[in-house]
Amino acid sequence: MRRFDLVVTCVCAGLIGYFAWSAFYGPRGFAHRDDLAATSAALSQKHAALRQERERLERKVALLRPESIDPDMLDELARGQLELARPSDVVAFTGR
Repeated sequence: MRRFDLVVTCVCAGLIGYFAWSAFYGPRGFAHRDDLAATSAALSQKHAALRQERERLERKVALLRPESIDPDMLDELARGQLELARPSDVVAFTGR
């Protein structure tokens, strides 16, 4: 009977050792969790930057809606698309 108890104890100790090793070094271990946290932080920053860009574009589009059109924005876009200028305007050419 003592031999059976020793075998069961060794098997249980081996299983505990295996699960402890997996917790630290396995594919779902602590190192993987740290990598996921770093990836999550990077994606959160990218999301914040994209959200700011989207809000900036929404504000620009809101200026062109028919119910609240901004005359300066309309003038700027029309001159850019039609390539027209008044005789008193100063035109600066930029490389696009």
